[in-house]
Amino acid sequence: MRLFALLEVIASRDQSFSLQDLVDETGLPKPTLHRMLQQLEGERLVQRDVDGRRYGTAVRLRRFAENLLLNNIRHGAQHAVLRALVEEIGESCNLTILSGSEVVYLDRVETEAPLRFYLRAGSRVPVHCSASGKLFLSQMTPAQRRRLLAHTPLEAYTANTLTDLDAIENEIKQIRREGFAMDREEFLPGLLCVAVLVPREGGASNLCVALQAPTMRLNAQRAQALLPALQRAALSLSRIDADDANSAPAPLKT
Repeated sequence: MRLFALLEVIASRDQSFSLQDLVDETGLPKPTLHRMLQQLEGERLVQRDVDGRRYGTAVRLRRFAENLLLNNIRHGAQHAVLRALVEEIGESCNLTILSGSEVVYLDRVETEAPLRFYLRAGSRVPVHCSASGKLFLSQMTPAQRRRLLAHTPLEAYTANTLTDLDAIENEIKQIRREGFAMDREEFLPGLLCVAVLVPREGGASNLCVALQAPTMRLNAQRAQALLPALQRAALSLSRIDADDANSAPAPLKT
């Protein structure tokens, strides 16, 4: 059980960590933690950075977390909020999380309008040219953003895609001021998206709610007019998350 408790500590960190970091945080003896990290590394749940001294989560652990989120028991309640939002605004909406350098769609409800973009739960979009991705980036420190984007192919999917780090940083500053992000045909031509974070008490959020629509039906001005509906849905989703977090994890025992 201590391995699972250690994984909880590791999953709560927003940057790479050293063996000594874990010693300081958990109080466990260094040899014990070293053996535990070796086990987790052997199972491809954590991996070492290129310097060999620091660790981070590995792909297998991230996929495990994504599958839990895609199939968790809160899905029905979250889906009901998403469906009500689509009925209110008349456009397709989705819930997203950050996984590495990609945004993953946890859930999606399509509009009944005949002209729409078909994307499904489990779809992945790049962090640098999606509204949700830019929101997730806005919660990081500049150093964390640079480290992530330095290892991310900043591909130009359309003529509007931001691929310059300074330009992305300037947009991040605007997003932090305004509290929402937009994708103005940056990933797919003809598609506009606006997103807000789902509030999380006591820390950064890894959940966004977003709407998407063809530009012939939705412009930036109308998208901003729909922000109050998105924000109400985000608060409802936040309450679902808070209700589910009614028990604290057991601490690691020395």
